[in-house]
Amino acid sequence: MHRAPALRFLLITVFVDMLGLGLVVPILPALLTSVTANAALWSGLLGSVFGLLQFAAAPLLGRLSDRYGRRPVLLLSLAALGADWLAHAVTSGPWPLLIVHSLAGACAGTNTVVNAYVADVCTPQERPRAYGMIGSAFGLGFVAGPVLGGLLGAVDVRLPFLAAAGMSFVNVAYGLLVLPESRPGDRGTPLSLGLVNPFTAIAAVLRRPVLGRLAHARLHADLARMIQQSTWAFFLTYQFTWGTVHVGIVMAAGALAGSLFQARAAGPVVRRLGEKPAAVAGTVLSAVVFLGFAFVTVPWVFYLLQSVAVLASAAGAAVSSWLSRGIGPDEQGTVQGALTSLAAVAETVVPLVAGAVFAWTFPGLVYVGAAFFAAASAMLLSLTPALG
Repeated sequence: MHRAPALRFLLITVFVDMLGLGLVVPILPALLTSVTANAALWSGLLGSVFGLLQFAAAPLLGRLSDRYGRRPVLLLSLAALGADWLAHAVTSGPWPLLIVHSLAGACAGTNTVVNAYVADVCTPQERPRAYGMIGSAFGLGFVAGPVLGGLLGAVDVRLPFLAAAGMSFVNVAYGLLVLPESRPGDRGTPLSLGLVNPFTAIAAVLRRPVLGRLAHARLHADLARMIQQSTWAFFLTYQFTWGTVHVGIVMAAGALAGSLFQARAAGPVVRRLGEKPAAVAGTVLSAVVFLGFAFVTVPWVFYLLQSVAVLASAAGAAVSSWLSRGIGPDEQGTVQGALTSLAAVAETVVPLVAGAVFAWTFPGLVYVGAAFFAAASAMLLSLTPALG
């Protein structure tokens, strides 16, 4: 197995995925405003349909990667993403955009296949570092995307979408040339409606003693993460009366620090402490940080909490590595697809609920909720047996 080009391609893929999203997010309202009078309504509809179809199709994509190999499914997902961004760039109305965006949601298997691919090509001892680097690439894309998107959008509102599409298609071509297959697949792997139904697939994972508890723990962590992600800019603006530039700098600095920590330190920390202790400790720190955010009023305390949050990011690599140990090599894609469906539930529901709570109650209450979910995740992790 040519691990170096494979891992390099995965890192570039995750970076390009997040960079493309970051490129277009600041410009999407302006684009939708130019093609429909109900931009906010269509924006919500596009996001919800994408999440719903990702939820429905992720187990199928994971199962297909077990049956036919990781490479074709990953390249299909990347090509669908490029087509989606291209449709954004050339659309003259919202309905064609909804159709293409829905198809992209149904093909959104990047996270599923990347996680399975890492488990294929890395030994259990190597996985914490690899998953840490994947998390780092994700964060770096988040840092660079909005900056570049804002610059390109100032030239033309459709230019960021063309750039995102171009990067996706170039990445597909690069993958065709350099990406080896991590697992040839097994044509004997059965395909049936029961196996790829998201409800059935999730239930099958949750019924397994260790894996089910880890999946519950990760879902609670995803709920906490999505609460922060969906309200963060609004919270900083409200709590400290910061302008958009200050908020952007704080968000970018936090993401950059977290990315560097995950790339350089997360793997060694997990190897030194062990997956379970690192996961529990990082998740407990996350709960403390979220609770602190709920009541912070002084900027220097906020910056201190941000620093602790960087250390807490080691939990993500630890949990991903821990999960991979409980999944057989012939079912990595299937289980990772079910886990992607669970994450899609959080990504679809949480923004609506968290936004309503933030708007109608004490704004810090959403972070009390995030602290609760993080603490519940830590409790589940502490009660789960470590895997050798």
